[in-house]
Amino acid sequence: MILRRLLLAGSALVATPAAAQSLATMDRNGGLVSVEAYGPNIVHVTIALDPKEIDRGPGYGIDAPPDPVGWTHRSDATGDVFTSSALRVTVDAKPWPKPPTQMERYFVPSLPPVSISVAGANGRDITRMNGWELAPQTVNGEKTFRVGASFADTPDTHYYGLGQNQEGILDLRGRTIDCRHNYDAPAGETVCVPFLVTNKGYGIVWDNPAATTVSPGLHSATRFQSQVGERVSFFVITGRTTDEIYAGYARLTGATPLPPKAAFGLIQSKARYESRDELMRIAQGYRSRNYPLDVMVLDWFHWTRMGQMDIDRNAFPDPAGMNRQLHDWGMHSMISVWPRYERESRYFNMLSAKGWLLKDADGQTADGLPIRSDRAGALLDSTNPEAREWFWGKIRDNIASEGFDWFWLDETEPDLVPAGHFYSIGSGDRYYNLYPLVHTMGVADGSARDRPNKRNLILARAAYLGTQRSGAIFWSSDTEGSWEALRRQVPTGLNFAASGHAYWSSDTGGWQWPHGPKAERPVLIDPDGATAMGQDYKDYPELFVRWFQYNSFTPTLRIHGQRPATAIWEYGAAAEPILADYLRLRYAFIPYLYSLGRQTYETGAPFMRALFMDFPDDPAVVNIGDQYMLGPAFLVAPVTDQGRTSRRVYLPKGSDWYDYWTNRRYTGGQTIDAAAPIDRIPVYVRAGSIVPMGAAVSSTAEKQKLQAIRVYPGRDARFILYDDDGTTNAYRRGGGTKTELVWDERSRKLSSATRLPLGQEVRPLVQIMSAPAP
Repeated sequence: MILRRLLLAGSALVATPAAAQSLATMDRNGGLVSVEAYGPNIVHVTIALDPKEIDRGPGYGIDAPPDPVGWTHRSDATGDVFTSSALRVTVDAKPWPKPPTQMERYFVPSLPPVSISVAGANGRDITRMNGWELAPQTVNGEKTFRVGASFADTPDTHYYGLGQNQEGILDLRGRTIDCRHNYDAPAGETVCVPFLVTNKGYGIVWDNPAATTVSPGLHSATRFQSQVGERVSFFVITGRTTDEIYAGYARLTGATPLPPKAAFGLIQSKARYESRDELMRIAQGYRSRNYPLDVMVLDWFHWTRMGQMDIDRNAFPDPAGMNRQLHDWGMHSMISVWPRYERESRYFNMLSAKGWLLKDADGQTADGLPIRSDRAGALLDSTNPEAREWFWGKIRDNIASEGFDWFWLDETEPDLVPAGHFYSIGSGDRYYNLYPLVHTMGVADGSARDRPNKRNLILARAAYLGTQRSGAIFWSSDTEGSWEALRRQVPTGLNFAASGHAYWSSDTGGWQWPHGPKAERPVLIDPDGATAMGQDYKDYPELFVRWFQYNSFTPTLRIHGQRPATAIWEYGAAAEPILADYLRLRYAFIPYLYSLGRQTYETGAPFMRALFMDFPDDPAVVNIGDQYMLGPAFLVAPVTDQGRTSRRVYLPKGSDWYDYWTNRRYTGGQTIDAAAPIDRIPVYVRAGSIVPMGAAVSSTAEKQKLQAIRVYPGRDARFILYDDDGTTNAYRRGGGTKTELVWDERSRKLSSATRLPLGQEVRPLVQIMSAPAP
């Protein structure tokens, strides 16, 4: 009865997703199959035994209405055929089943067979669903089913996405992915975004928030299996390019907002600044050294108790004054806000009485978990819209009112695992992966309503389908401070971005207390003067330099960690000038990066890109996980091994490449030995690229003119340079300035029909890069 009351209460509090609007629903011997169109290249398939499951439409995270324009439906002997300008979807006819043989009575599934083929409008096979699963079981006291589906595979199909898996391998083919949010995963936190992308022109969105197992290309099939459900529901998105697939994902789940321009600069953090004086000393340290900085972060335990949602005035006596000073220095602030409440905190009793906290099977507030020592406290039930509204109101009134600009929503997995517990909308097992979506969107919606002209920014640790529309940027959680952890970050970030979430990075230097095995090779950075680690970790300054070089070429750049010191001058005299050079280089790239952010807002395509996205005709790139493209120009090859001063780099075929540091030109389709002294990360620029370079600034609060427009010849090129005020939402209404830069290879001239955003002339800034003379 307690469980039933919980489920009924939840149904009254949270709006359910939109009902289905099928092109048609077919009966295959008792198996019901619904086909919905969401555009010419997007189809939604639902399979169930109960008509109610067909009628309720797609689940959480899907933000678009169906769009059947241009689709036709006909039936013939082969089955039901649905056709658009891009697709032909066939729900195969199934003959009346014959009585089972003696063997089949024991070993053949009882479900009516269903198979569905997806082909291009030209008849080219794209994928095929061969079978489905609906197996009864009881989960968390609820009679339900394990649901699944199997898709066809070919030996040359490769698979990417599914969120964050830190096992260090890019191609998911032949693996089994436990698609659930798991802070304690052995290789590092896993995050489930059930969007699987292939190199064969299609992606699959699996529409089920329960813990899910995915086996891409294993034993000649790709299988999805979710722990809880009453139906199979999935989307197939196709495209001639990967960008068309991401446009389809954005159409389904929402656009990726353009972050504030400050998010592209340096975000400085530490676990933790213990006082106002410590935080301001670091901020002033950047300014006094003329190092650019945009965001100072106040991490956890700035409160008086977990769940007070306040700021300790003993350590931070004047937070409003602190933020005014940061703003005067051209900086912004971000503060960590947790959804966890100690029993002794001021809001616990009220939240518990209202039923706004996660509950156990007896209907009691769940307080902590019997694992790890940091699990005290109860979890805000963000599936409840009233709880979400209350949470944002307290952030607005208690924290934003003190001048804090943006919010770090930590523990968005959530950290208090929902399995075996209950949300207002139902079993935590049924909605295992949903929390990041409802939690971040609650803050995003509140901010949009109450701060309509302030561009939102959220730092979040987990994601789900659609979380990109909340304005969140993501990071890889509390990684080890080791070379092994650094190596794993590169493919981890590429698969996360391939999951339709463009803004991902990692804690530069790792979050855990710095420790690692003794260096096997000569240390490349003298640790003398470093205060960021214990003196027994001699190669940690070298590790930090390599990590900082890498993160300088990721969508966001943030320093964080559980160590005595984190600012760039605290890794020793040898490391500081290298770090300062890369920090300045990062700011020189902001016009390029910010323009890419605008393109992502418009197209949905990530700009940190695994090589398969841009070089589909090069089979050599399908499992290269230690290199990537940053936008259309840069190929980045991080150094992730201690003591190395060179590394092998593959230059994809179909283009020539320039060494960014020397301008030496290489032909694509070859592997080279790239020089990588400690002050250099191997970076190559694709021939036929335009790269705007910004002048030096202390933060993005300054108007940044262009210092140069670099052209790397080799083919015709165009680049849309975008700029705006960097802080408001005017960009959503057509604000800002676009300048189309066009390079004509034959005439070797760069032109633009308009002036640059700050009124500069194009011609004096053009630098045509050329290979050095032999």
